[in-house]
Amino acid sequence: MNLEIVSPEKIIYSGQAESVTLPGLNGLFTILDRHAPIISALKKGVVSYSIKGKNEEVITNGGFVEAKKNNVSVCIE
Repeated sequence: MNLEIVSPEKIIYSGQAESVTLPGLNGLFTILDRHAPIISALKKGVVSYSIKGKNEEVITNGGFVEAKKNNVSVCIE
């Protein structure tokens, strides 16, 4: 899937990923390839994503995520 993680200052990551785990308001959830469309607010926590088997992490104070048509956009504070 195509993943883009942006903050107000810069683009943190833009490219292919196998999965992304996000701190939703009701707990952690993971988006995988061909996930159903979703829009969700995010709370303070860690956004982790997998690229070619390697895990990366970004700290967030909140934000939101939108996933549709195998594109995932994450906007974090």
